[in-house]
Amino acid sequence: MHGTDSSSAPVRPAHRRFDGDTLVVASHNPGKVREIAALLAPFGLGRVVSAKELGLPEPEETGKTFLANAVLKALAATQASGQPALADDSGLEVHALEGAPGILSARWAGPDKNFARAMERVAHELGGGRDRRANFTCALALAWPDGHVETFEGRVFGDIIWPPRGDRGFGYDPIFLPDGHDLTFGEMEPDDKHAISHRAEAFRKLVAACFEG
Repeated sequence: MHGTDSSSAPVRPAHRRFDGDTLVVASHNPGKVREIAALLAPFGLGRVVSAKELGLPEPEETGKTFLANAVLKALAATQASGQPALADDSGLEVHALEGAPGILSARWAGPDKNFARAMERVAHELGGGRDRRANFTCALALAWPDGHVETFEGRVFGDIIWPPRGDRGFGYDPIFLPDGHDLTFGEMEPDDKHAISHRAEAFRKLVAACFEG
């Protein structure tokens, strides 16, 4: 008699490997596109092009989670371009604000993408509270024109600081101090941020599943 019957164990389907020569980054955010392109650079993709460069419209982000919005954006870009598309939905979750701004992180910056205003709103709503804990979350979705989608998530934890420090990075980076570090994401060299960020963690999972091997 065999020791363990594995017939009832769920079988996870193999991840789909990316084997194309063009990848669309489904974003109109130049800072995000730069980070994604840098993280993909070691894999020698023939062409990485942004949705903005292709003139693709930005779909309305109607999802209730980062992952849902990433999938929505990736599918919209792959269907419009006919090429595989990678979308990122990410944001800042402040624990004392019940996870806000969360999926509304970009919207807090307004139509003119004024993140100085968004950071001021975070500081104002936190007030003098002692709980400054927060995390960045990144959800990635890699979609193909036939509708297949692979998804991955990453997080990095730290504290909100005020006033903002540093002019590197983008978004809320100048007010986020990651655990175990003395520099905010806004002060770090790009390579140092890439090594520990929420986006880097999600990318490690994506690369292992869809690019390596």
